[in-house]
Amino acid sequence: MTLELVQVNFKAGDDSALGRFWAEALGWGASSEGPGVTNLEPVGFDWPDPSAVCVDLVRVPDPESVRYRVHLELATASDTHRAGLIERLGDLGAMPVGVGQGDVPWTMMADPEGNVFTVLEPRELYRDTGPIAAVVVACADPRAMVRFWGEAVGWTVHELTDDRALLRSAQGVGPFLEFRRTPDDKVVRSRIHLDVMSDPVGDQLKEVARLERLGATRADVGQGDVSWIVLADPEGNEFCVLGRG
Repeated sequence: MTLELVQVNFKAGDDSALGRFWAEALGWGASSEGPGVTNLEPVGFDWPDPSAVCVDLVRVPDPESVRYRVHLELATASDTHRAGLIERLGDLGAMPVGVGQGDVPWTMMADPEGNVFTVLEPRELYRDTGPIAAVVVACADPRAMVRFWGEAVGWTVHELTDDRALLRSAQGVGPFLEFRRTPDDKVVRSRIHLDVMSDPVGDQLKEVARLERLGATRADVGQGDVSWIVLADPEGNEFCVLGRG
């Protein structure tokens, strides 16, 4: 197995502006590989590495038409850190949102383009993940999803119930990948999807064939002639297998 979860991909109306928000939110550096693309990663980071799942923001003509089932959860180290982060995010342009979550210890917010994310209360589980505690995927069957994604990227299962599954890099670093059972009417949709990459990159087609044997299917999202291959996991969540740019 040579596949790595390397980044989450935001579809954005203005990748530069949204990139500035998320760079400030995460305390990361920003760069660009070309017009309409903003790349975020920890300062001094040697990409790719399991210690972080990076962020790519790609400008699209109509981001409102793009809806995925993925959102980010941000870690905090203390109640003071959490309160300060929420205030700073508000100053950067984020807004609190209500999605019927009731009285809970975490705070739901939306970034300046409306992508919903969560600022968590301090949790021991996430004390060493970096600023992103978890990448959360809404799903109907966490057990089935963890079977596919655990095999796909070789991550270790940390929790597995009918309602929630947690995976993390086998090296025990970086954020968690969480699959959360969510009724369709409670799904917080966003413009974020997962990107994976083979190592070496030349194994892209070999890895795509392996993913198809695991239950992935080819997907057409109008991507045209590009270096990446778009697949859908067994619940139809689209993701990209990156190739040489």
